Amino acid sequence: MSKDFILPDIGEGIVECEIVEWLVKEGDTIKEDQAVVDVMTDKALVQIPAKEDGVVAKLYYAKGDIAKVHEPLFAIDSGSDEAGTAATEGAKEPTKQEQPEAKTEGSGSTVTDFILPDIGEGIVECEIVEWQVKEGDTIEEDQAVVDVMTDKALVQIPAKETGVVEKLYYKQGDIAKVHEPLFAVRVAGGASSDTSSADAVSAKQDSSETSVSKPAAGTSEAPEPARQGKAIASPAVRRRARELDVDLSKVAGSGAKGRVMKEDVEAFASGDQSSETATRKAESTAASSTTPATGNTRVEPIRGVKAAMAKQMMKSVSTIPHFTYADEFDLTNVIALQKQLKERYADKGIRITMMPFFIKALSLALKEFPVMNAQVNDDCTEITYFDDHNIGMAVDTKIGLLVPNVKQVQNKSIIEVAQEVTRLTQAAREGRVAQEDMKGGTISISNIGVIGGTVATPIINKPEAAIVALGKVQELPRFDAQGNVVARKMMTASWSGDHRIIDGGTIARFNKLWQEFLEDPTSMLVHMS
Repeated sequence: MSKDFILPDIGEGIVECEIVEWLVKEGDTIKEDQAVVDVMTDKALVQIPAKEDGVVAKLYYAKGDIAKVHEPLFAIDSGSDEAGTAATEGAKEPTKQEQPEAKTEGSGSTVTDFILPDIGEGIVECEIVEWQVKEGDTIEEDQAVVDVMTDKALVQIPAKETGVVEKLYYKQGDIAKVHEPLFAVRVAGGASSDTSSADAVSAKQDSSETSVSKPAAGTSEAPEPARQGKAIASPAVRRRARELDVDLSKVAGSGAKGRVMKEDVEAFASGDQSSETATRKAESTAASSTTPATGNTRVEPIRGVKAAMAKQMMKSVSTIPHFTYADEFDLTNVIALQKQLKERYADKGIRITMMPFFIKALSLALKEFPVMNAQVNDDCTEITYFDDHNIGMAVDTKIGLLVPNVKQVQNKSIIEVAQEVTRLTQAAREGRVAQEDMKGGTISISNIGVIGGTVATPIINKPEAAIVALGKVQELPRFDAQGNVVARKMMTASWSGDHRIIDGGTIARFNKLWQEFLEDPTSMLVHMS
């Protein structure tokens, strides 16, 4: 059967590449993972490997041509389907032949694949968290079908059309690729209005290859972790493992870096995994049987928001010289005001916490110190000042740390800020923050005090220039103007600033102004426009 190899994502933001050199020609026999073509992106020379064995049926580009990501790069004949059609130059005729074959037993119905769309800037894959439907269920247009986890948030994918779920290509915990089939749906009438006849042919070819499980079309990246355990295997090997009902995490790989090969899977299935792989498996089994239960360990992958945070924090501390500054705030007066407003607006359904006061006071201070609301480029040759105060607030959620931001705080009242804080906090705790709410932040607040910390060294949310960590509020003894000891509600604010553009004097003076607004909240009225 001849089918297209789809050029996969080869780098964040890269949408096309130049064909530098074909390493094969039409008619050549190729093996899985064999290098097929060298392509040049705007960043590097990349070698594209084959994802399965077969014969090169057609090369769609000549040397020097520009190839598009997510479009066919070459056609390969895997020889697995005698009824398969050849190459896409005859696309018009195969379409006529294959279209009726997509019909199911129900008269007038067609099975089409739902392609996982772009779900965020730069996101190329996501983890299946939970299916909201099962095979055989009837779904309506815009009905939630599946929850997926990206490296930024939990996203719910809706159906595009009404129909019956024919097949789910992934299980919970699997990694799904953007621009590849997510599930199949049986719809009444002709082909989906969102799917061209060429797409229908591709979908048919993919579904014939994956009658047992999900398709691997367009997946030609280097070997990736298997779905179970720590096994490393290509999509074709994982598909073979599913066909043989083999748990990849139990198969010792004989390839580079412990990669599981097809031969390993087949040997394991027949109970005759030999040579080095069998030895390693036996040693592993013996070790596990003699190791006391108290010495066991557990390894799990770092994914989603946690993985994104790890990369972001590492990039921040390794490229930004952090300068830390801390000071003590007396919040007695602003807390009293917050309690009054909380009671007054409770009947209106508006939740007034301390965060809106911190955010609004911070915005007023930013007007006097615009460098705190600026960002510097990577080589520190330019600085960008932002008129909008998009103030982020770190929220500790079940899926990891999220930092949504309140947009244009300089134009909002405290009540409007409070409404946004409530909306964003609730969305973050549910893991359903919109991508727009996560982008465009200019400065951040981390409220560690709600858990119990007093002083911190926060890491800047790059590319921002500053972040503050709020400690817990404590009732402590202090001297008043007459020298009497009184109880005051005190909090420590810990700042980290980008020392390339913010010096110690600037952050100290800025913090002092912010402190004045919070310690005497009536002074904020004078500065509000």
